Amino acid sequence: MQILNDRQIRQKIKRIAIEILERNYGEEEVILAGLNNNGLGFAQLLMSELKGFAPKNMTLTLTRIRLNPANPVEYEPYVELAAEHLRGKPIIIVDDVANTGRTIFYAVQPLLKVIPKKVEVAVLVDRKHKSFPIKADYVGLSLATTLRDDIDVQIRDQEQMAVFLA
Repeated sequence: MQILNDRQIRQKIKRIAIEILERNYGEEEVILAGLNNNGLGFAQLLMSELKGFAPKNMTLTLTRIRLNPANPVEYEPYVELAAEHLRGKPIIIVDDVANTGRTIFYAVQPLLKVIPKKVEVAVLVDRKHKSFPIKADYVGLSLATTLRDDIDVQIRDQEQMAVFLA
């Protein structure tokens, strides 16, 4: 069952981008750190929208956090951007769906090696059954689902973006 269509996703991206700018007003740089592939795809869409609204004196930086969601302790998660570039900056971890919160929880690990100004979380879909102490600061759609439900976010390389509940 489709729960978000292309137009709705674009509206949510625009709203999240405006919220990010409101909460980071006056910052010289904001770093969007997309989780793996879908998180990076969502971060790229946010970045495109942010560029249309951001003040000229604000730098927007995009990076990726790589980790294995199935087994986040097997390989140490890492940020593709150099650690010294993260220090003292607001960092927004971006993912398509926040399920139990485990992936985002482990994505914070490499950020603990530097001292960012703040760390926030942006997700397109936030599911309400968290097992880890993670709260999304920017949410496109909040859903109460069962643990058996699957959320399929189709945003990368799509002519028409969509989110499905299966």
